[in-house]
Amino acid sequence: MLDSEIKSKINQLWAKFWSGGISNPLTAIEQMSYLMFMKRLSDEDNQGKANFKLTKLE
Repeated sequence: MLDSEIKSKINQLWAKFWSGGISNPLTAIEQMSYLMFMKRLSDEDNQGKANFKLTKLE
């Protein structure tokens, strides 16, 4: 991603946090970290399922 894309996405996420009542920057960063962790966990789970399906077909 380009820097401007990342900044835009972070600003959009910050706006969502702000409108949801999270105004403390440390809390927002904590929530962003949690979301990134959950995304990575989900991606790894999906990759594992795809690998299982491939090995099952062979």
